[in-house]
Amino acid sequence: MATTMLPSPSLPPTPRGVLSPRCSLQAPTHAHRVPDGASRRRHAPVQRARPEAAAYAREIGACVRARRWGAACEAFAAMRAAGAAPDRFLLPQVLRACAGADAPRLAAAAHALAAKGGPALADDAVVGNAIVAMYAALGDVRAARAAFESLPERDVVAWTALVGAYANAGELGEAFQLFESMQASGVRPDVISWNTLVSGFARNGDIGAALDLFDEMRLRGVKPRVSSWNCIISGCVQNARYDEALGIFLEMCETEMPDAVTIASILPACTGLMALGLGKQLHSYAVRCGIKLNVYIGSSLIGMYSECREFAYATSVFAAIDGERNVTVWNELIQSYICDGRMDKACEAFNLMQQDGLKPDTVTYNNFIAAYARAGQKELANELLSGMMNVSLKPNVVSMNALISGLHQFGLCADALEVFRYMQLLNSGDAKRWTFLDNSNPIQPNGTTVTSVLSLLTDLKLDRLGKEVHCYALRNGLTSNIFVSSKLVDLYGKTGDMVSAANVFQGISNKNVVTWNSLLAAYKHNRKPEVVLKLFCEMLESNLLPNLVTVQIALLSSGMTMASGYGRELHGFIQKNWPDGYPVTLASALIDMYGKCGKVEDARLAFERSVEKDVAVWNAMMSCYLLHRMPRDIKRLFEILEQSRTRPDPVTFILLLSACKQEGSMVEARSYFYNMEDLYGIKPSLKHYTCMVDIMGTAGLLEESLELIQKMPVEPDACLWSTVLKACKLHSDLDVAAKAAKALFELEPNNASNYMLLSNIYANSGFWDSTESVRDAMTEHGLHVESQCSWLYLGTSVDSFEAGDLSHPAFEDILSTWKDLASRMAESGYAPQDDEPYCNVQVDPLSCHHTERIAVCYGLISMRAHEPIRVSKNFRMCKECHSSIKFISRDKKREILISDGCTYHHFSDGSCSCGDMW
Repeated sequence: MATTMLPSPSLPPTPRGVLSPRCSLQAPTHAHRVPDGASRRRHAPVQRARPEAAAYAREIGACVRARRWGAACEAFAAMRAAGAAPDRFLLPQVLRACAGADAPRLAAAAHALAAKGGPALADDAVVGNAIVAMYAALGDVRAARAAFESLPERDVVAWTALVGAYANAGELGEAFQLFESMQASGVRPDVISWNTLVSGFARNGDIGAALDLFDEMRLRGVKPRVSSWNCIISGCVQNARYDEALGIFLEMCETEMPDAVTIASILPACTGLMALGLGKQLHSYAVRCGIKLNVYIGSSLIGMYSECREFAYATSVFAAIDGERNVTVWNELIQSYICDGRMDKACEAFNLMQQDGLKPDTVTYNNFIAAYARAGQKELANELLSGMMNVSLKPNVVSMNALISGLHQFGLCADALEVFRYMQLLNSGDAKRWTFLDNSNPIQPNGTTVTSVLSLLTDLKLDRLGKEVHCYALRNGLTSNIFVSSKLVDLYGKTGDMVSAANVFQGISNKNVVTWNSLLAAYKHNRKPEVVLKLFCEMLESNLLPNLVTVQIALLSSGMTMASGYGRELHGFIQKNWPDGYPVTLASALIDMYGKCGKVEDARLAFERSVEKDVAVWNAMMSCYLLHRMPRDIKRLFEILEQSRTRPDPVTFILLLSACKQEGSMVEARSYFYNMEDLYGIKPSLKHYTCMVDIMGTAGLLEESLELIQKMPVEPDACLWSTVLKACKLHSDLDVAAKAAKALFELEPNNASNYMLLSNIYANSGFWDSTESVRDAMTEHGLHVESQCSWLYLGTSVDSFEAGDLSHPAFEDILSTWKDLASRMAESGYAPQDDEPYCNVQVDPLSCHHTERIAVCYGLISMRAHEPIRVSKNFRMCKECHSSIKFISRDKKREILISDGCTYHHFSDGSCSCGDMW
């Protein structure tokens, strides 16, 4: 077989004796090796004995049994050319081969033979049923229905074939009505009929209906087989509902033994959940039970091991596959090498596959297109698209999706958007650039295409273009795709349009865990954690089980609102569902939650009980100590980390430098800063320089910090200049403040917080004219300050207090409580600047609205006297609130804990844990 030249990226020189990916791919004239010791097998050439009909029948039958549909169709065509015709025993096999080879023209010819063959063929029930099944498999529902109607008698096989035709076409209502009509006509559905209907609902994402039908089957006295369970498991996996697939699989194991199809079906769920342990158990089960490691199980195992980064296992599975390897298995091996970054081995496998007598298919090329696009080698990716046409393959929508997704991952967003634009132009006939694409048969963007483009626009925060893509999806009926809808929720959430996000969510009919996660993440992103916790409860009431991502979002929201009760309940849920140790992502989220709720000891226990600790878990514990101003504990923990096998990452050193800032230790900060690269090979990033500038600025070394900025190997960003500006506010340095503000406004002209900061610097120094000019500039730019909000956790609910919102039902009692406190403060010699809450809300939108004071007052009147009051806020506390709450803690003999996003304040007996430094 002629081989194809595959373009490859720049690779290091290949040692002698190893096939180079750049070598000419000629058909081999000598023995060759298969990657990593895998044995190879050749296809034996098909020997045909002509012109005897019996010989053709044997050949067609053998090809059909081996599922070599194309070869069976070729033998049938040769048989007809020789003047021989199939009988009623052979014709059903020919019809099955036509369907398997997706050959509608040959199928029509075979159907014509049946019609012309007289009663012996036309009236044969087996032939008639095979014709219905053939059209059903080809997706021609109308032809299947016509063939069904022409049958003199309709048995359970014919009914089942027609039900399957409608189910495959997604017409589930019609499929169910046919199923009911079958029973009304006196034909009792067998287990295959039930499986067909259950599979149709499951494949189309209606898992609930599939399970209801499964239960109905048992009530009707039809015992489900393993194949029945496999239908539902496969449907869940096809719709990426891996948690449900796993749950159904475990339920099945209580009564049935998994077979080869079960294992091949559930392994992709293990891949999706990265459940390597379960995947290995299934692999062991297959070996123990003597289940043949065929191409289906082998492909699933190779895919799972590759995704879980166990590439040696993937290669060994390929070598152990029993029987002839097909293109699918070779594609999995190629993809495994690509995932491992071994493009030379991937190209070698590409060559060896052809030498083994197999022709690369569209999936093979798509794997390489995606790899080159992810590496930013768009020329090679486009060259491959052209190369497909040279070997009689056509790029499909998956090819274009691979290109879009890969370019996006590399950061070539403009190129990715251009691909999507040209796909649309091709459909209008206006595209001229990509001449290798067939304009007469354009590639229509599908749900995956739109999902990829929406993901790209979400990253770029291009909400206007996102709305255009939303309109395109509506026009083309793609919004029913749950992944498109979920990504639309994510897009609107990330761009701050929560009204549109909620509207899209409400319009989704088949909400699943992924959809809910998108909405929960959107509210969390927009600093509405109390809404997240409320929606989380609604999700549980809808009988959906949360997955790892859901629990992580809920934990982080519990920390943001200091809802420790919710957090503890979530901790119990985690221990129940992950009894052998929870994933590191949940360990980090638990530590974060307990830390923000003021439960340092609980955070430490969660850290110590984590079975596996990656660097993120260590960093989470150090962040907890940092929040509670425990710099010495951070340094001690770092010493323990150094003794373990865990390597620190850049975030670790940011935390260490922040600890040095809290202690005011410039010498130690410099030591960590330089040891980071000298001992661990971590080059200082802009964030590390920002930490050093922050330490120097806090110490009052503002001019020295400017010198460091000039020496940096990277350009300063807005965060760095904002850090300088905050130091200027601390030390009232107007000269450096003016320089920092100028640079800051050039980088972020539309960031309202920068204007707020500069305005407060001028106000603190008494320069009221300058203060007014900054605020006027802000008004001219149409900028608005994010609404300040505080949250108070009460038992099972979270009360929010937003600046200017007087609608709380207890607001009059809150106001009365504050007036009483203000009077007592005045008697003690301290008078608050604002004697009423929100008194300046209409006058000065840039000042603090003291929402945390309102939350504390509500805590005093709604909580028991011994309970600590826990409040979180989305803005930094002002000095006025800090002084007031110190007084309240002493006057009311109450512990008050406030997290303002910057520092954790633990007020007790008139003092604060921050030492008045925040």
